[in-house]
Amino acid sequence: MAVVHRLLPTPVELSSLTDAELERLYDYPPDLTRPWVQVNFVSSADGAVSVSDRSEGLSHPADKRVFGLGRDLADVILVGAGTALTERYRGVKARELRVERRRRLGLGDLPPIAVVTGRCRITPEDLLVTDTTVPPIVITTRQAPRHRKDALTAAGVDVIEAGDDVVDPHTALAALAERGLRRVDCEGGPQLFATLVAADLVDQLCLTIAPLLAGAGAERIVSGTPSPLPRTLRLESVLHEDGFLMLRYRRTDRHDG
Repeated sequence: MAVVHRLLPTPVELSSLTDAELERLYDYPPDLTRPWVQVNFVSSADGAVSVSDRSEGLSHPADKRVFGLGRDLADVILVGAGTALTERYRGVKARELRVERRRRLGLGDLPPIAVVTGRCRITPEDLLVTDTTVPPIVITTRQAPRHRKDALTAAGVDVIEAGDDVVDPHTALAALAERGLRRVDCEGGPQLFATLVAADLVDQLCLTIAPLLAGAGAERIVSGTPSPLPRTLRLESVLHEDGFLMLRYRRTDRHDG
């Protein structure tokens, strides 16, 4: 007979945890020798990944605290071009706690943002390029228009070619690892998540469930490339705040080193 564990009515509220406790809970495995991919998503209770095409409508200060922590602990932020452009991504900003934490962990003051775009949709005029302290990385393909790649390189962007006409996630992560960027924090979107799942590259999923019914129409957290096999996850931690549920799942069959 299956054993059912009751999480309520004695939950752990996120606000009751100190920054140090959260850091220990969400930190990456030590001494990584390969890319280790954490994926962050927020979803409505009925599975929608956005409200009016933006994830902001699903967020909460507690979720933003976990989201910010993911950035603080990572070597690099990985995101699809659609999400980066829709959400108007800028470079990661320096905050006192962020810089102190990263220096203590032996990380650079700020992580770069790496954008995945098969057709090289990012331009030198985008906020990712113009409003940042650390130059971004653009992961694209050999078949993407050369003039777009050259323009980004001239603007100081690190352009990576990872595949002929489609970005290969294994090649992309290997290129990041060659740059010393193994602690990967993926912030979506659904198509990039699907690609990583299909390639069996996801080590951890941090999923916030918002107490909201968004209804039909919005995408779900994974969309696009089908996965050949389901991937088994282990529930590692459960936090909550104001009805928001913050879940952390980890692969059960993957070595962390």
